[in-house]
Amino acid sequence: MQLGWSGTFERLEDYFSTLPRRGVAFTRIYDATRSLVWAAWTDPRHMAQWWGPKDFTNPTCEMDVRPGGALRIIMRAPDGAEHAMSGVFCEIVEPERLVFTMVAEDKNGNPLLEGISTVMFTEHGGKTKLTLRSSAVGVFSVSTLMLKGMEEGWKQSLARLEVLLAIA
Repeated sequence: MQLGWSGTFERLEDYFSTLPRRGVAFTRIYDATRSLVWAAWTDPRHMAQWWGPKDFTNPTCEMDVRPGGALRIIMRAPDGAEHAMSGVFCEIVEPERLVFTMVAEDKNGNPLLEGISTVMFTEHGGKTKLTLRSSAVGVFSVSTLMLKGMEEGWKQSLARLEVLLAIA
């Protein structure tokens, strides 16, 4: 029996190694206090204003910011298409570190991408240094295209965050 399970896990590991994956990392310095930048990431009213690519809106932004708490965002593209994302907060060290999972879903709630993001907030001479590391694995063929847009999507989100912080 042990040999049977061992072979099954090896085949599963081989399968997972064939899935498309992508990782990105960013560092930004924001001219805002760490508490304000933290709030922009942990208050759904703020996050709804900047999350997602340029010209997207977030009609749904729900966050239960605690370890094990849920995250749910529905982004609406300029053409009206909706893109759902759910996740779970894994680690919260206020105001220093957030770790959360992300699952991009199709219109039926099936996973397209599964990922994890770590965001670190460091005081930096009256400003805030934000370090973001995000990685994802695609689980369907459409995921490859989504993974290709991951870096640009994060760049646009972080630029939108900068605009929000400048007017806060």
